[in-house]
Amino acid sequence: MMAAFLTAVLAGIGDGAVYALIAVSFVLIYRATGVLNFAQPGLLILGTWVTSVLVVDRGLPFWVAVVLAVVAVAVVSMGVERVAIRPMIGRPVFSTALVTVGLFIVLLVLAFRLFAARARTIGDPWQLERWCLVEGEVTCAVSLYQHHAGKVAVTAVVLTVLGLWLGRSRIGLAMRATSLDQEAAMAQGINVGRMFSLSWALGGGLAALGGVLLAADGSVVQANDALFALVALPALILGGIDSFRGAVVGGIVMGLVSGVARVYQPVHAPWLGPNFENVAPYLVMILVLLVRPYGLFGTKEVQRV
Repeated sequence: MMAAFLTAVLAGIGDGAVYALIAVSFVLIYRATGVLNFAQPGLLILGTWVTSVLVVDRGLPFWVAVVLAVVAVAVVSMGVERVAIRPMIGRPVFSTALVTVGLFIVLLVLAFRLFAARARTIGDPWQLERWCLVEGEVTCAVSLYQHHAGKVAVTAVVLTVLGLWLGRSRIGLAMRATSLDQEAAMAQGINVGRMFSLSWALGGGLAALGGVLLAADGSVVQANDALFALVALPALILGGIDSFRGAVVGGIVMGLVSGVARVYQPVHAPWLGPNFENVAPYLVMILVLLVRPYGLFGTKEVQRV
């Protein structure tokens, strides 16, 4: 029983790291522009497709392909912001959010055309290899898949570098100033429009990387796998929609919830049906919304009356 629990926890942390990465991509754009970008799943699957083409069809090394895919999607994301989002400045946030919903649909249709109704692999270096951490009497009792360890390592490195860059670089400080008060940032000579583009580029790049890591488990990926990016929304709500720290904590927690549900629900509550691990994070999200609408680390909105 304990071995199964430990295996579920290790898998949950691995998946949760990717959820955290995708949730941070949402937060980056939200804090800079005040818009929840529903087009992130489309950017995610686009990055996965580019990686697959470069690795499988062009024969590039996996990590080279990942870097090129992240850069390509970042450029696409920046272009989308310039063409579709920038003209919405000054309009109601709800209207801009609806534009991102339309962008998601466009990108999803594009993904279906690119995948041409067939599954693809991305040629990740981990596949289904695993380490046996604890030997059992007959087989391995506690194992750790290499792709779970790889996901945690990549996410930790990327988020650490991003945090240092945002906190110490001149451009990073300008982005933070823009996210706090756009008018004050403009008064200080900061090009707010450029910060918007940069936040979309970073958000799109992180979404692409998240898509690659989600697909990096030795299986295949299809266009409709873009919807898996929506699992970052419960993480976002749990941590707080404007909190980087909350996105990371929320992602790990949702990964653990999903991992434990995957192991125990079929045994103890089979009446809940198959794939309940995909539903469990949303149930947690609903509970959080009921008791703490702004999340664990989110900013509580105060309205003057």
